[in-house]
Amino acid sequence: METELILQKGRPADWEDRKETERAVYDLLDSLQIGYDRVDHEAAFTMEACAAIDRVLEPAAICKNLFLCNAQKTKFYLLMILGDKKFKTKDLSHQINSSRLSFAPEEFMEKYLGTTAGSASVMGLMNDRGNQVTLLIDEDVIREEYVGCHPCINTSSIRMKMDDLLQKFLPAVRHEYTSVHL
Repeated sequence: METELILQKGRPADWEDRKETERAVYDLLDSLQIGYDRVDHEAAFTMEACAAIDRVLEPAAICKNLFLCNAQKTKFYLLMILGDKKFKTKDLSHQINSSRLSFAPEEFMEKYLGTTAGSASVMGLMNDRGNQVTLLIDEDVIREEYVGCHPCINTSSIRMKMDDLLQKFLPAVRHEYTSVHL
């Protein structure tokens, strides 16, 4: 039987049971005075598995967060795109002047974002202190009032205002973003 998903304000009460990376996200958001709502759930590895979670987080734009790299594995990108939107790497490659984009190996995701497959998130940029990852946000995502993402673990999801992400979070983690059209 499926567990009922409940939207909650802020950090979880069961603090000690959370991984350090997840706790670090809540600590940073709280220190930046960014309001967020949270829902805990079973591990979600696909957009299909996220359908019920998406309904709880409405009206947030729930994004696919794709960790990409160039053929030489010297440039890394985190792409935020609406969950139901398709894209062609050729179109994206042309916009960012990078040839032959592909999914980056998981070890680079762990190294730069501090996350594992299924947990890629814009929140992981807080772990990219060397600015090795370029954030790409589809213009349709930027137009949304709220955005949803994982707090560096795929057993929780949060929503926050897009303005807070762009104007508070990204400057605090010393990252900019590039708007792309997909």
